[in-house]
Amino acid sequence: MLSTDDATAADSTDADPTGPAEPGLVRILTADGTFAPTAAAEPYLDLVGRLADADLEQFYRDMVVVRAFDTQATNLQRQGQLALWPPSRGQEAAQVGSARAARAQDHVFPSYREHVVCTIRGVDPLDIIRLMRGMTHGGWDPYDPARGNTHLYTLVLGSQTLHATGFGMGLVFDGRTGTGDVDSDEAVIVYYGDGASSQGDVHEAMVFAASYQVPQVFFLQNNQWAISVPVATQARVPLVHRGAGYGIPSIRVDGNDVLASYAVTRRALDEARSGAGPRAIEAVTYRMGAHTTSDDPTKYRTGDEEASWAQRDPIARMRAYLRGRGASDAFFDEVDAEAAAGAASIRERTTALGAVPTSTMFDHVYSEPHPLVERQQQWLADYEASFQEGTR
Repeated sequence: MLSTDDATAADSTDADPTGPAEPGLVRILTADGTFAPTAAAEPYLDLVGRLADADLEQFYRDMVVVRAFDTQATNLQRQGQLALWPPSRGQEAAQVGSARAARAQDHVFPSYREHVVCTIRGVDPLDIIRLMRGMTHGGWDPYDPARGNTHLYTLVLGSQTLHATGFGMGLVFDGRTGTGDVDSDEAVIVYYGDGASSQGDVHEAMVFAASYQVPQVFFLQNNQWAISVPVATQARVPLVHRGAGYGIPSIRVDGNDVLASYAVTRRALDEARSGAGPRAIEAVTYRMGAHTTSDDPTKYRTGDEEASWAQRDPIARMRAYLRGRGASDAFFDEVDAEAAAGAASIRERTTALGAVPTSTMFDHVYSEPHPLVERQQQWLADYEASFQEGTR
């Protein structure tokens, strides 16, 4: 167990980004893209070794494309096209690695900035835009096979961990996990942040997950700030110890290293799916942008801190690694072009969305038709029609 002084040092944003990792941290790529696994990463190198060049290039492509989307969405909000936008800039490696580690039958419970997790699983990025524009109650149908078992964004911090644990308990009760068949056994992964980790819901979820040995991975993205509260104020020890306190095997990973994020999550999900119970991962990363577009991070953090973390940029790290492996200029140009085209497309499709029909407020209130809702909907339709008829 680290002392409180060690914990503060381990989470310091002023640490040398190219320096040695603290004990127990899984890191495979250093900040400059050098393949230099830490001691804690050694057990995961077999998983990394199975990745083909195409897999590595896909990781990079995912990160670049979603950053372009994220930048475009931020601009759209600033221009009045969206009500709100939670940027994901800086957290791409944690999200891409973990999402690519999940199997098709696994169930994903995001928080509200897991944009690339959702798009990897098949969610149209326009569905995320529609949610943040206020045009939909949820965004997408989580049980649509085309959405890859991806559940809805949760703006009530921490509550998605309870949803995920309850779903995982159902998997246990229904015998849909732990049978030994890797092609059919199911697991659950839930995303949340360092701020949400202080919510009671998260701790209740861990209690039940451990008690019922739920096939669940708690994926904590420690981006250093709970809006304006630094992680050093939130906890006197590394957040990885919170899961361990409930008897859940827990591991700390460099969240800006996509290879480490992938390998650790792949192993954790496989273990959970096999019947070994829940696992917890703390991915140490950084929110390079604002908490949301309603936030001004210059009020609570310094330029030096941001510059320090910019040196650990996950995309630059993976780009340097691929360069060292011989990736061509043509590949990087192709990815940049794809990202730019995707960003342009989302702008065009967003501005073409138009207004929200008032009738949508009645959709999905109940799972079955309800006479009271039907009467209310008819009343509103008649009321709106009365203006067109000139009776009002």
